[in-house]
Amino acid sequence: MAYYFLDEQLYFPPVSDADEYGIVAIGGDLSINRLLLAYQSGIFPWFSEAEPILWWAPDPRFVLYPKQLKVSKSMKQILRRGQFRVTIDTQFRKVIQNCQTTPRSGQSGTWITKDMQEAYMALHESGFAHSVEVWEADRLVGGLYGVSLGSCFFGESMFSHVSNASKTGFISLVKKLEELNFSLIDCQVHTRHLESLGAELLPRNQFMLELKEALRQSTHPGPWTHWL
Repeated sequence: MAYYFLDEQLYFPPVSDADEYGIVAIGGDLSINRLLLAYQSGIFPWFSEAEPILWWAPDPRFVLYPKQLKVSKSMKQILRRGQFRVTIDTQFRKVIQNCQTTPRSGQSGTWITKDMQEAYMALHESGFAHSVEVWEADRLVGGLYGVSLGSCFFGESMFSHVSNASKTGFISLVKKLEELNFSLIDCQVHTRHLESLGAELLPRNQFMLELKEALRQSTHPGPWTHWL
């Protein structure tokens, strides 16, 4: 298969051009404008330190509809006990750094390179990227970050140093997004963790239709510190 190599022009090929793994383009940069165009086009970057920038649009896509969030009885008890405190957009850099350094089962390296961290910090400072922080007393023990456009939240990564910390942050965010009539959360690729919370696989064509509709809605610029 012939791959599309990006240059300085702000352009992405259609997601239907992706290969069997979901790679739709190679190269380019991580500028704010290119990242925003990527998300608007149903595409996201994912690559390792030694690789060129790879742009993905997998089929099927893994999504969660806020109204279909599943919270187990045991998780409801944890939330009621108030073990954790949740904030939004107060420690974006610390969250993305923890996502980069926290070991993951079956994963020896990280795709959150230094350049990726700085690119998403720029998105955060522009009001498009957001972090959720989960605290136990005064210690940051979990969190996640992602990008928000229209009524879609694009989840990027999460971390947890204490059992159920990341779930607490994710559930708190989803409930708030539901209150604000967000229609879609893009989880990108399947994980059992998110499947247990209600995420499901969606054909890429259907995802693109729902994304197009979500992008018709107004974007909520950051910071979101007043939300929780």
